[in-house]
Amino acid sequence: MSYLLDTHVWLWMLAVPERLTKEARELVESPESRLFLSAASSWEISIKWSLGKLTLPEPPATYVPSRMQSTGVEGLAVEHAHALQVASLPTHHRDPFDRLLVAQAVLAGCTILTADSQLEAYDVEILKAG
Repeated sequence: MSYLLDTHVWLWMLAVPERLTKEARELVESPESRLFLSAASSWEISIKWSLGKLTLPEPPATYVPSRMQSTGVEGLAVEHAHALQVASLPTHHRDPFDRLLVAQAVLAGCTILTADSQLEAYDVEILKAG
């Protein structure tokens, strides 16, 4: 099964895995799970780090790719189709990063692993992660 990790879930997976539900921890640790991190999450991480709202042990430019590689998480590029899909989504959520993740999950056929209950309003598979 393919899972698109919400930004906070990916960060929790690395730094505080105990924040994840038991089911979510098992999924991210399973070799049978195909895990994706959106380029939108890298963008979000970079913005929050540069504003001082996110502390990382090293700059995002090295932290994100090295941790993706060490955990086997694949990158999911933001394509024009993803960006344009956002226009068809109802405005249940105002966060542009989360709306883009929903659009990507819909088009890629992924389940979103998230703790954000607002995403449950969308017509996309959600697995509560925290």
